[in-house]
Amino acid sequence: MSELKPLRLLAEEAEDLEIISAAVQDAVVKAENLNYEARIHRFSLEINRYRWEEGVTQRRDGERIRSLLAFDGVLGVRTRAITKVDPELILSLLNVTFDPAPEPPGGTVTLLFAGDGEIVLDVEVLDATLLDSDYIWNTKHTPSHERRKR
Repeated sequence: MSELKPLRLLAEEAEDLEIISAAVQDAVVKAENLNYEARIHRFSLEINRYRWEEGVTQRRDGERIRSLLAFDGVLGVRTRAITKVDPELILSLLNVTFDPAPEPPGGTVTLLFAGDGEIVLDVEVLDATLLDSDYIWNTKHTPSHERRKR
């Protein structure tokens, strides 16, 4: 296993969120692990994150790590092409962005998934957290964005 320490990242500005977005690119999440707690204004995803920071060599497999990606101060959630009808449905996270509102500090956070799925969070302020657990495992499947050949 790896010698890298688990990530503990916070984002309060768009530039911070870009770092988190890079870290969670190609993370996978089951639909049942998308959680909006309206009462406490929190949206969270329990993800299996590919450890891009670990790198892959010819002699080693890549690694995935169980992580929590959470957003606080969430006022509302909208989805497109995302459903929890099948709780076992696997979604692949591609990108996370922040678009500030005309009147700071609020705005919208957009989580883009493979297959054009999207979750949009209306936030009163950007407050994102990425916390890795200690649960790490090897994977032979390195995510690839190459077009499939027919």
